[in-house]
Amino acid sequence: MTVDVSTQSQRAGSPGLVVTCEHGGNRIPAAYRDYFRAHEALLDSHRGYDQGALEMARALARAFQAPRVSATVSRLLVDLNRSIGHRQLHFETIHQAPAPVRQDILEQYYTPFRAEAERLIRGAIAERGQVVHLSSHSFAPELHGDVRKADVGLLYDPARPGEVALCERWKAALKTCAPDLTVRRNYPYEGRNDGLTSWLRKCLLPDAYIGIEIELNQRLVAGPAPSWKRLRDVIIRSLRIALADGDACNVARRD
Repeated sequence: MTVDVSTQSQRAGSPGLVVTCEHGGNRIPAAYRDYFRAHEALLDSHRGYDQGALEMARALARAFQAPRVSATVSRLLVDLNRSIGHRQLHFETIHQAPAPVRQDILEQYYTPFRAEAERLIRGAIAERGQVVHLSSHSFAPELHGDVRKADVGLLYDPARPGEVALCERWKAALKTCAPDLTVRRNYPYEGRNDGLTSWLRKCLLPDAYIGIEIELNQRLVAGPAPSWKRLRDVIIRSLRIALADGDACNVARRD
């Protein structure tokens, strides 16, 4: 787990911004490597981690002087974006491991990550009255034979007006900044699916917590370095526009 907290101040009157990255790497700590000896290729695939998600999270945190909490242990060891008890919380070899092994993994990696994310988010709410939580992810261009028809996905809960409003503005800003990008809302996954944002929505009121998962197509992440850099810049520039145009500090209260 990595926690970065900038010493710079965010714009006065703006909502607090917190960035998380649940699937930032494919690292397997030494104590658990035997469980993955026959699955090293899987660790390097989209099932092992979200390619580019950590770079995007770092760029967002730098650009907005926001705290960031990220993890580089593989989601196959423990998926930090799943609830305890979810069938995809661990890879099958970990599911079959003795219960003390699973409990140790949760205590070392899962619980500290979740606790730190919640601490930062609650802290931003206490300081500014509202937080925009950005959870950085990426998705495989094709899954089970289906080609994903989007470059960027914005995931949110349609029942939370602040999240709806911010994603509408962000999508419009992306269209202005990069008309060639295909941006879809609640694609390739539903924003209300099990995840860190969904868990936090159960704890925090809609006028205080706006949780958005941003999903980038790994086809673009794996493209030429200058193009990937431009995409990160576009994401940041369009978010600035969306936050400024919507007076996001009051978006949930007004809409």
